[in-house]
Amino acid sequence: MPKKQLTAYQRKVIQRYYQNRDAIDSQRLAELVTDLYLATTAKRRMQLWARARKLLERIPDMDEAFLDRLEKDNDLETLAGIAEARFLGE
Repeated sequence: MPKKQLTAYQRKVIQRYYQNRDAIDSQRLAELVTDLYLATTAKRRMQLWARARKLLERIPDMDEAFLDRLEKDNDLETLAGIAEARFLGE
């Protein structure tokens, strides 16, 4: 079966996605902060923290130990600060 080739339009869409990935991740992180604040069950909070961690791991200067502590302590204020700084481009 021959491999499907992408059209020029599809290649441009993919290229723009990766060019804007930082902004997309920042938006997702800000939305996760809101979802974490509104989460009512421990299971849901665990799922949301796992998603937030994946986004934070993409940030080059994030320390693994810091992420562990942030997730363990459920430190929503610090996460919100990181999300705000990323969203504002600081």
